[in-house]
Amino acid sequence: MPISRTQIGIIGAGPAGLVLSQLLHLQGIDSTVLESRSRQYCEERIRAGVLEQGTVDLLQASGVGERLKREGLVHHGIELRFSAHRHRIDFKDLTGGSGITIYAQHELIKDLIAARLDAGGKIFFDVEDVSVHDFTSRKPTVRFRKDKDAHELSCDFIAGCDGFHGICRPSIPEGVLTTYDRTYPFAWLGILAEAAPSSEELIYAYHQRGFALLSMRSPSISRLYLQCAPDEAITNWPDQKIWQELHTRFESDEGWKLTEGPIIQKGVTGMRSVVVEPMQHGRLFLAGDAAHIVPPTGAKGLNLAVADVCILARALCEFYASGQTALLEDYSRTCLRRVWKVQRFSWWMTSMLHRFHDDNPFDQRRQLAELDYVTSSRAAAKSLAENYVGLPLEG
Repeated sequence: MPISRTQIGIIGAGPAGLVLSQLLHLQGIDSTVLESRSRQYCEERIRAGVLEQGTVDLLQASGVGERLKREGLVHHGIELRFSAHRHRIDFKDLTGGSGITIYAQHELIKDLIAARLDAGGKIFFDVEDVSVHDFTSRKPTVRFRKDKDAHELSCDFIAGCDGFHGICRPSIPEGVLTTYDRTYPFAWLGILAEAAPSSEELIYAYHQRGFALLSMRSPSISRLYLQCAPDEAITNWPDQKIWQELHTRFESDEGWKLTEGPIIQKGVTGMRSVVVEPMQHGRLFLAGDAAHIVPPTGAKGLNLAVADVCILARALCEFYASGQTALLEDYSRTCLRRVWKVQRFSWWMTSMLHRFHDDNPFDQRRQLAELDYVTSSRAAAKSLAENYVGLPLEG
C-alpha cells in the first residue's frame, strides 16, 4: 500500500475543506484534500448563495475573491413583507456599512478548486472507502482507495470537512460526542427560474398560507422558496401552481409584481438544527456541516463553515510556528460560542416567519407583533442586521 505524507489531511472538498486548504497554503502549511465526489459534481451542485461580509473579506484576502468581487451581487439590506406591507432592513445604516453578497456556492467552489490546483495543491476526487485512524495518537492516518488502488495518508492532524453524512463524525467513539438537534415540522420547496429577480434585495414574506423567500443567483436567475410539508411530493407542484402560490404569498398593496420565467430546477429541502459537542477528538477536528446544521432561513450554513476553518487555520498556524497547542485545544469552545449564537439567530428567523402546524390565533398574532417590532424599532432591526451580515469570527 503506497504511503504518502502531508501535514493536514482534509476530508471533503466543500467550502470548509477548500477554504481551509487555501488558508494553510498561504502560511506554508501542506495539506491534502480527499473528496468522494467528482470535480464536476462539486462544481455544479446547487447550494447556498448568500455570503456574509466577513466571509467575503476573508475570501478576498485569501486570493480567491477576484471573480466574486466582479460578479457577486452586493446587497445592503433585505425586505420583510407581512400583512401585504413592505419593510426594508437597512444593513448599511444599521451596521456601519456592512452588507452581504449573492454568489452561488458552486461558483465559489470553482474558484477555490482552481486556486488550489494552480498553486500545486493536492485534491483527490472520486476517492472511495475513506477511513480515519489513530487520531488520538501523534500520527493519524487516512486510508482510501483511488482508481481501485489502496492508499494511506500519514498526517499530523485530520480535518473532518465531509458534511453531515460524512465518515469523520461517526468515526469518533461512542460516548464522546453529545448531539443537540431539532427537526422542524415543515420544509422548503425551492426553485431556480430563468427570470430576472423581481427585487434588488432578498424578500422574506410571512403569509397565512406559509413562508416565502425571494432570492437570486444572478441578474437573470431567480431563486425562490415556499414553505411546504416535510414529506411534500414534488409531483404535487406543477409549475403553474408554484407561480400561483408565490404570487399569493408575496402579495403587496403597493403594486409590486413578481416576474415569472421557465423553472429549470425544483426540489424539497427539510429543515433541521443540529450541533455536536465537542467539535474535536484527539487530532481529528470537525468543521462545517460535519459538526452542525442550521435551517436555511438565516443563510448561515456556508458562512458558519468558513468561520470554523478560519479558527482552525489560526490554531494550526500557531502550532507550526511555535509548537503551542493552546488554540488547538480551545478550537471547539471557540467555535461553539459562535455556532450557538448563529443557531439562535437561525431559529429566531425561522420561528418568526413560518407557520407551524399546531399554531393558533394567539401564535399568529404574536408573530405579527414580532415582525411589527423588528420593523419599527431601530434596536430590534439593528440586532437582525448585525446577525445577518455576520458576527465576528471570535464568537
